[in-house]
Parts: sequence; C-alpha cells; structure tokens
Amino acid sequence: MTFANILKNNVVLLSISILLIGACKEQRKEVIKDSAKKIDYTEKVYPLLDSENSRWFYFSSASRPFGMVNLSPDTQIGGAWGSGYRYKTDTIKGFSHIHAWQMSGISVMPVTTNKDSKSAIFKNFYSKFNHVNEIVAPGYHQVRLDRYEIDAQLTSTTRVGLHHYKYPNNSEEKAILFNLNTLLGPSSNTDGVLEQNSENELSGSVIMAPTHRRPKPITVYFKVKLDTKISSLEKDDETGNFLVILDAKQKDVLMKVGISYTSVANAELNITTELPHWQFDNIKGEAKEQWNGLLGRIDVKGGSENDQRRFYTDLWHALQGRRIINDVNGAYPDNTGDSFRVGQLPLNTDGKPMFNHFNSDSFWGAQWTLNTLWGLVYPEIMHDFSNSLMQYYKDGGLIPRGPSGGNYTYVMTGASATPFLVTAIQKGVIVDELESIYQALKKNHLAGGIMEKAGYEHTTNFGGGFKYYMKQGYVPYPIPEGKFGGHQDGASLTMEYAYQDWTLAQLAKKMGHEDDYNYFLKRSANYKNVFDTEIGWMRPKNVDGVWKADYDPYHLEDGFIESNGAQSTWFVPHDLNGLAKLMGGKDVAVQKLNEQFKTAEDLGFTAGTSHALELHPEYSRIPINFGNQPSIQTAFVFHQLERPDLTQYWSRKVVKKVFGGLSPSTGYNGDEDQGLMGSLAVLMKIGLFQMNGGTEANPEYQIGSPIFNEISIQLNPEYYPGGTFTIKADNNNDENVFVSKGEFNGELLKGSSIKHDDVVKGGELVLKMTNKK
Repeated sequence: MTFANILKNNVVLLSISILLIGACKEQRKEVIKDSAKKIDYTEKVYPLLDSENSRWFYFSSASRPFGMVNLSPDTQIGGAWGSGYRYKTDTIKGFSHIHAWQMSGISVMPVTTNKDSKSAIFKNFYSKFNHVNEIVAPGYHQVRLDRYEIDAQLTSTTRVGLHHYKYPNNSEEKAILFNLNTLLGPSSNTDGVLEQNSENELSGSVIMAPTHRRPKPITVYFKVKLDTKISSLEKDDETGNFLVILDAKQKDVLMKVGISYTSVANAELNITTELPHWQFDNIKGEAKEQWNGLLGRIDVKGGSENDQRRFYTDLWHALQGRRIINDVNGAYPDNTGDSFRVGQLPLNTDGKPMFNHFNSDSFWGAQWTLNTLWGLVYPEIMHDFSNSLMQYYKDGGLIPRGPSGGNYTYVMTGASATPFLVTAIQKGVIVDELESIYQALKKNHLAGGIMEKAGYEHTTNFGGGFKYYMKQGYVPYPIPEGKFGGHQDGASLTMEYAYQDWTLAQLAKKMGHEDDYNYFLKRSANYKNVFDTEIGWMRPKNVDGVWKADYDPYHLEDGFIESNGAQSTWFVPHDLNGLAKLMGGKDVAVQKLNEQFKTAEDLGFTAGTSHALELHPEYSRIPINFGNQPSIQTAFVFHQLERPDLTQYWSRKVVKKVFGGLSPSTGYNGDEDQGLMGSLAVLMKIGLFQMNGGTEANPEYQIGSPIFNEISIQLNPEYYPGGTFTIKADNNNDENVFVSKGEFNGELLKGSSIKHDDVVKGGELVLKMTNKK
C-alpha cells in the first residue's frame, strides 16, 4: 500500500471517527435530554414530614393537586387539630375522602367478619398497622391492616377515590364498613344514608354539621361502584353505620367513590368522566405524572440530597390543601344566600368549566407566600383562584378571605384577598373585568365590607373595630362594644388594614381612580397611629387614645393577633422606610431587628415545634417567629432597609434551622396553613421574595440567598413568553451566603432586585456568592 493510500484511508477513518464522535455527542445530548424529562420529582417528596403534628387538612397522600377527593388513612378523627393521619398513632380508624378546611366526610374501612363478630364490627372496627408495611407518595397510599390481614391501596382522580383491597384467603366474609355518622376532623357527620342501586353499585349522602367557623351545614353526595357483586347491605341502628358484604369468592376488590356537593347524579358523572375504567395502576401513574408536571416547573441542582427532598416536599405542600368543590360539569354548592342553591360555573366552547371553584383556608399571610410562588410559577392556579373569589362575590356580595362549604367563614381578619387579586392583576394573570374586580375589592374596604368582621364573626359587624379605624385612624384595644369574634386585637388590625389599603391604592392608581388612590394611600399611613415613639414598638391604645398601661412587647396576643408586639412591629410591608423613620432612622431599625434575630436564633426562630406551643411561657416571648404568619417576612425587612447582606445571612440561618428538617417530628414548627409555610420555604430557598406582596405596578422581586447552585423555572407560555428563568449561584455553599454582585442576561444589576416584566421574559440571573458581606 502506498503512502498516499495509507493517508487516504486514515483520512477516511478520521472522518468516520469524527462523525461517530459527533453522533455520540448528539446521542448523549438526547440521553441527557430524555433523562431530564424523566426526573421523578415525586420520589423526592417526603409526605410524612411533620405528620406527628398533623391537623385535619394537613396530611395528604392519595390526592391530586387541590383535589376534591383527598383520600388517606385517619389515625385520629376528633377535632380540626391533632387529627387526620398522626404518625405516632398506630391505629387506623378509616379511610376518609375529604380532608379540607372545616370539611370532612365519607370514612370507609375494609373489614373481615363472621356470624359471631358481625354485630360487634359496627362499633369496633379499628385496626393496628405498622409503618414497615406502608408506602406513601403523592397520589398514592399503601398500608396493611394487621387486624384483618388486608392489604389496602389508595389513589384518586380529582373527584374520585379509587381503592384496591386484597383480602386474606381465610376470611369468612369480606366487607366494607361505611362510618357515615361520626365526628370526623373538624365536623360531625350526620344523617348518613347508603342505599344499594344494583348488584355492584351504591349511593348515599352525609351532612357535615355546622362548625364554629363554618356556620351552615353542607351535604356531600357520593356514588360507589365495585368490581364485585354485593351480597348484602346491612345497617346498624345504634351507630348508623353500614356494612357492605361482598361476594365471598372475590379476593381482590376495587372500589370507586365519586363525590359531589350538588347531587348523586353529579357524583356519578364525575366517575364516568374521570374514571370510566378499572385500571388502578394507570390512575396511580397518572397521579404521579400530574404531580411531576407541577413539581417539575422548578428544577434545582446542587445542595444536599436532604435539601432537595425537603425543597420538593415544601413545593408539594404549596400545591394542595385548598380543595376544588365543583363537579366536572361546573355545578357547585352556593351557600352564600338565605337558602342553599346549586350554582353553575361558566363553560368554555368544549363544555368544560372555565375555572375551578374552591374551598380554602384564609389568604392571611399569602402576600409573602402564595402571591409570589403561584404568581410566577403557577399563574394558571392564581387565575383559577382569582375567578373563584370573584364567583363568591357574584353569589354573596363579598369577596371572601376563607370560604368553606360554598360559604363565608370570616376566618382570621381584614381583607386578605385584596393583595392576592391585586398582584394577579399587576402580573397580568387577570386581564378581564378589572373595573368590576376593583369595585368588589373596594366594597370590602368600606362600611359593610369584610374588614368589619373579626374572625368567625357571622352575625355582627363590630369585632373588626372598623368604624374606629375610619374615624380615629386606628382600631382600639379593647373594642368598646365587647367580644364578637376572634382576633379582636386592635394594634394588629390597624396595621393589617393599613397594608391592605395600600395594595388597593395601587390598583386604584392603575385604574385611574385618582381620588380613591389618594384616599386609600392616606389610610395606609394609619399604622403610625399605633407606634409609640417613646418605647420604639407598636403598642395598643384604647378608644380614648391612651396607650396600654404596663405594656410588654414580648407578651403574646396582647393587642396583636397570634403574635407579640415585637414580632408584629415589623408588619409594615408597604412603608418600611416610614417605619424606620419613626424608629429614628434606618441604622437604628437595622440594629433593633438584628438584635431580635440574634435572640430568636437561640430559640430556633420559632415558638416551639407546633402552633399549640406558641402560648407556652418558654416560647411565647420569642421576638421573631417563623412558625406563624405575622413575622415571616422579617428576614427580608433588612433588604428594604438597604442591608441585603443581613437578609442573605439571616434567611440562610432560618432556612437551615426552620425549613431544613425531614422527619415526621418536624417540618414547619407551627401553623402550615394550606401551603403558606411550604411556599415561604420554597421562596427563601430559591432566593426570591416580594415584601409588599407583588402589588405595585411591575412588581419587584427582592433577591435573597439561594441554597441551590442552579434553579430553573419553566414559565407557563399561556401567561409568560420567556420559556425559562434560571438562577445560578456561582461558588455557592454553606459559608458563601452573601451575594457580591448579580448579572441578568449578561448585564450587571444595579441593586439587589429584579422586575417581574424582566423575569417573565426569561433569561439567566447569575449571582456571585461569597463569604464576605
């Protein structure tokens, strides 16, 4: 072979090699791309977080995002607090389908019986279980009932629970007990009815009795379909329980339970629409896919495995708790009037509801949590909730702050939905009927609106002290008329109303209502009327304008809602510069707050490990509490006082101490109100915050200290055009918590914030991390 031929062959071989290398590179890219698509974010979720401290609506397993059905085992069934799935209780008392704000219902239990034990089973049907034989994941729960040797699996669609029971071979009778007349979580279930419709179908209803918070009863209707024949249906007159005896030959049993708050017919429609087949694994897989679709909107890299697992657990909590209450055809329960009626949501051209309607705990504290997370990452969820709030207004004349059973509950205080709706408008999530929304919000801020009512004040309008706020510029403590509701704490009410007035003023300005803008802006300064410049703290005063005597700013709930004066003094998210001026300047304010954080750090930044411990003398005097909403913004107060370094320093400390644990015994150390604390943890960990709730024109995000090296947010293209917004934290670790400089799309940031319009256009925010201030 000649040299020329050798060279020619080598060139050919080299060309082939280059092509192969290129092909391999492309193949690797595809593999990487495919693997990225296949990340199972649900595997990173730890559903048992804080389950030793569960409340009725807190724990979730076999549930879809905001699902009408929230199917899971109950180990405790009495009361809103200390109920539901409690990790340390070793006895299952039923599988309930509804775990919602002030709502509960349809508890079932698979059992085995014989002639001798049947009569006793109606009262005595609980079963021990062991966590060793349990699998819990978003959309799925598997557990073994030791007493009966039954293996139970649970999953669901949005409105239908799907059960799979595997009975032992040696059981005489296989049965399912329906515990329809019982205290279940926050509410008694009464008048439970179950009737057989065919050889494998049943239907029924249960009335959820009124509670202190939900003043009217609500009926839940349900349809049951089994893949086996029903041998008999028996009722116990003493307990009101029903026992469904199944075909003895069937070992594996599937059961569908569809629910509705309007009719049995709609409960059946929910089944036929969402679950027409019997493929359990398919539904389980679809639940995982739906959760992955939402959890995967935020992809994080870096940090420890524990950091990532806790992050996705926090994110999971931010996407549940508040429950859908409408059927697939848009029918929903309306309890806002003098009598119950079935309402109808508007339908699109496909005949589907244009939005969902919700049961929801208060938006009290949402300005620092859901407003930002949903508004950026899940605008479609914010869109749904905004329209749902307006539907309540169209039905009942007021925008609610926490509806349950299709009605108002007047949970907590103020007009907490105002910041939520204003930020939805300012971010372009809501673009229609803006004038109607503005007028509806304005109504809540005037006499006859929701501001007048204190917590759970159903029949009077005195508890909120609103007439004094209007006339004297503050709410007195105590309110002279007496006790009419919960949380009649004048100093807190004054500050809350002032902030919410400021947010409404921003919308008035946008809508061109100059007089309204000036009016509500003036009212937003009312917080100054409860600041005592002599002692440097917010302080209650009585109706005569006299400061409370023997005032102790560390004494809990003495003029302040679920907080003390030291914690609530910083509740001026709309005018922190004005607050600092009252204190004697920014340097004085920074030093004051920094000392509060130093003291709070010694106590773990929370008032004990649960909401119930906040009143304990050992914890109640903490100056900053990240276990409840009134002071969860305080780490970012430094940012607004031109000390972003202290925001970065303390937010990292709080994240590690408060939102770093991963066990049944810890999690939120307080009051995780349907995603509020989960959302807060997510925002602090990705380093984005909005002090005023994102309610100004072109809202600003304050930059904190992300704990991950890279955070990629997939923007919803139906609302935002940017594709992906990425945050990169260069040289990030536990020591390098400070941001020395930031660049967005290659340009140096002038400050420590970024505007919403820039974020949603997509791009890359690069933060240079260091260990020096």
